[in-house]
Amino acid sequence: MNGMASDYNTSSQEEYLPHYLQKEDPFASKLSREADIVAGFYLTVIGILSTLGNGYVIYMSSKRKKKLRPAEIMTVNLAVCDLGISVVGKPFSIISFFSHRWIFGWMGCRWYGWAGFFFGCGSLITMTAVSLDRYLKICHLSYGTWLKRHHAFICLAIIWAYATFWATVPFAGVGSYAPEPFGTSCTLDWWLAQASVAGQAFILSILFFCLLFPTAVIVFSYVKIILKVKSSTKEVAHYDTRIQNSNILEMKLTKVAMLICAGFLIAWIPYAVVSVWSAFGQPDSVPIQISVVPTLLAKSAAMYNPIIYQVIDCKFACCRSGGLKTLEKNSSKK
Repeated sequence: MNGMASDYNTSSQEEYLPHYLQKEDPFASKLSREADIVAGFYLTVIGILSTLGNGYVIYMSSKRKKKLRPAEIMTVNLAVCDLGISVVGKPFSIISFFSHRWIFGWMGCRWYGWAGFFFGCGSLITMTAVSLDRYLKICHLSYGTWLKRHHAFICLAIIWAYATFWATVPFAGVGSYAPEPFGTSCTLDWWLAQASVAGQAFILSILFFCLLFPTAVIVFSYVKIILKVKSSTKEVAHYDTRIQNSNILEMKLTKVAMLICAGFLIAWIPYAVVSVWSAFGQPDSVPIQISVVPTLLAKSAAMYNPIIYQVIDCKFACCRSGGLKTLEKNSSKK
């Protein structure tokens, strides 16, 4: 790490040392003890709710695993990623906040950073695949005739391989994981971009392949879906009941996917902005007390999805029961 910092081109600006090389103890908390305790309780609540919620989604899905549609299989994979973040990652940060310092050393820091990046990347790429599935299913109807369960499992294998590759690349010597400026958590070493051209290339690659490109695909897919739905609503009204019910189910899955993507991006975009600023702006200009807020917001993303599942399921059940009652009334009149 020191060698990478020393290779920095000093002709353009002063040599930059990241925060974890400026202090003797990079893992000492830079927050007050009271702030660490509040953050620890916050993450404890988030972790418990996320574990219970995503565990429930996985359990209920396992009871009907042979009947899961391809899009639902992808949704279960998203719950697995969220559960992984809660079970593997959150205990490290919770213990550290309550201890007022990161107590797991550099090995623990790199493991925590890898796990967070791995499951976070897996979540985003899963949502990208789901958005493409929804786009092709709704905007290109012939796609739905050949998509089978085994295609979904192939897609899952690709997603896990993709996340593993990008999360492990930093260990190949082109990147690293480092403590956050506030000391009690670890993340991708965004500050490498300040140290060398190679660091800038690494961070730009991560940003493009693990954030910008997947987000662009998601936005494109759902914009096209919205336009398609607006243009075809009247057509669907003339179809028979079976086709209408199928369309309602597809729209239910699409609403779930859209809300999940929106919740994920809202939670992670502030953190991404601060990280990009640390990489290419003035990294020490963000107050430490401010930098912890986007981190805590991003860690809450895994909690939203089970809530979204339940809300949409309840609405769908109400609409379906209402539709059945209407059909029963119509049949009784005949």
